[in-house]
Amino acid sequence: MKFLFKNFLFILLIFLAISAIFALFFQPVEREKVLSLTQLVKEIEQEKIKRITVSNNELEIIYQDGTKAKSRKEPEIALSESLINYGLSQEKLQKIEITAEEKREILSWLGPILYFLPFIFLIFFFWLIFRQARTGATQVFNFTKAKARLFGAEGHPKEKITFKDVAGLKEAKEELKEIVDFLKNPKKYLQIGARIPRGVLVMGAPGTGKTLLARAVAGEANVPFYHISGSEFVEMFVGVGSARVRDLFLTAKKNAPAIIFIDELDAIGRHRGAGIGGGHDEREQTLNQILVEMDGFERDTHVIVISATNRPDILDPALLRPGRFDRRVVLDLPDVNDRVEILKIHCQGKPLTSNINLREIAERTPGFSGADLANLVNEAAILTARRNKAQIYQEEILESIEKVLLGPERKSHILSEKEKEIAAFHEAGHALVSTFLSGTEEVRKISIVARGLAAGYTLKMPTEERKIKTKSQFLAEMATLLGGYVAEKIKFGEITTGATNDLKKASELARKLVKEYGMSALGPISFGKKEELVFLGKEISERRDYSEKMAIQIDKEVTKFIKNAENQAKKILIQKRRLLEKIAKTLIKKETIEKREFENLLKEKKISKKSKKIFKIPSLKVKIKRV
Repeated sequence: MKFLFKNFLFILLIFLAISAIFALFFQPVEREKVLSLTQLVKEIEQEKIKRITVSNNELEIIYQDGTKAKSRKEPEIALSESLINYGLSQEKLQKIEITAEEKREILSWLGPILYFLPFIFLIFFFWLIFRQARTGATQVFNFTKAKARLFGAEGHPKEKITFKDVAGLKEAKEELKEIVDFLKNPKKYLQIGARIPRGVLVMGAPGTGKTLLARAVAGEANVPFYHISGSEFVEMFVGVGSARVRDLFLTAKKNAPAIIFIDELDAIGRHRGAGIGGGHDEREQTLNQILVEMDGFERDTHVIVISATNRPDILDPALLRPGRFDRRVVLDLPDVNDRVEILKIHCQGKPLTSNINLREIAERTPGFSGADLANLVNEAAILTARRNKAQIYQEEILESIEKVLLGPERKSHILSEKEKEIAAFHEAGHALVSTFLSGTEEVRKISIVARGLAAGYTLKMPTEERKIKTKSQFLAEMATLLGGYVAEKIKFGEITTGATNDLKKASELARKLVKEYGMSALGPISFGKKEELVFLGKEISERRDYSEKMAIQIDKEVTKFIKNAENQAKKILIQKRRLLEKIAKTLIKKETIEKREFENLLKEKKISKKSKKIFKIPSLKVKIKRV
């Protein structure tokens, strides 16, 4: 009904436009007087005529009183000659003004066009209707076609990506070289009876280069690369997802050897049987079709399916069994050497100064993925352009690190003098506790300039890459988190809401030490079982697998960790009270303290390198956690 109503309005507007055009060009006018040549001669004899205008054979007659009339002369004969032939005297003829002009023929062709204009509109309207119907019929047949984008074919040489364009990921590349070799030389494997994996599951954190690595495989093998997202299979219509899966695999088989890349596989590959939507919902039917198609691959089918996900824990077990996605490639976050190589790739084509130190930038960006580093370099380029510089300097890149980590500076967020003092002592407390505890990270920068949601921040960077953490390191981290809270309490005798996020992190860490890491007095036991909704992929609750009595002991252990961390921070800050005051006053004055200036403030108090790590927390040798 809505479609018919819109068409009716469209037709009505067309007819209104036609009516307006006719009303404009065909207004009713008074009919002019038409004279014969005999009557014209009589009028001239009576001296009623003032002027005659000749246009071809048409005569426009103007009377003495300004009225007009029309007439026609004989063709091929001059008007004066015709009038004399009709008995007009030469004297009377000389008293009137006769002029000649060319007649404009606009109305002669405009009239027929305007006459046929309604028919032209109707023809155009019906053409649109038939065209829409023909397009709709075509869309019905194309509705079940897979919307995969093709890369790596001969027609896309500019989009070709190889392993040289992917920095780091050495182990992942080695794992995928077998796939490339099979696509190039399939007979070598088939003759010896080897079965190349039909499916490769690339797993890793967001931004680690899963899609880029898959495209590099296609580029190395020089085969078509069909890229489609998992969400593009599923539509509101039943059976469309399954039909698109069939079409995608059929197209890839026709162009074999080829690679099918399904990005975000968890969008359709989540664990079945969640109890939501029954067993016949569209997503599950699409997943079933993928399983069937992968089972249907013949042994000599030169089509390999590569999928990417950052949630392999929620995938259906049927996807991960041998014969489907039985080859799994894990992409880790890049280490410092890989980050240097990634920065070199993303800095290509950008005007850098000669003294740029990419190694220093890589050391300051632990935990950054490849996408984060690309964003970092782009932010530095934007900042350089904003400052009207021709080249990117080291300071722009270092400043962009803080922007990526914490957000842009909020200079309009002006603190009052009291709030500024509280923020300064808070951040100074974090920095001092971190400095005088072993197992903590090095302080790079302290600032009370608001960035993102933080009113101030203490930037710490590890001196080396860490894959595991000890209990003492966790305890030092907790004490550092509570350093700001304790500093406020010592200086002002009360606490503020500025420590809210620190308390939350410290409490979560203490609870993990007890319930997950087995680093408490309760021993090497893991407490609680996380439960999640499969279709959401999020933890929504924790099921207790322990008694109320054990819950009380867990709470006591968590409280003990928090209290010990608070006491450790308090002990350091009370002993270094004068240094706390000095750092806070410097912060209030300058708002930002860099690493070198912070170290100079420590040296002014004659703190030797050995005495800087006097507060040690004993650690257990066997109680470590891989992170």
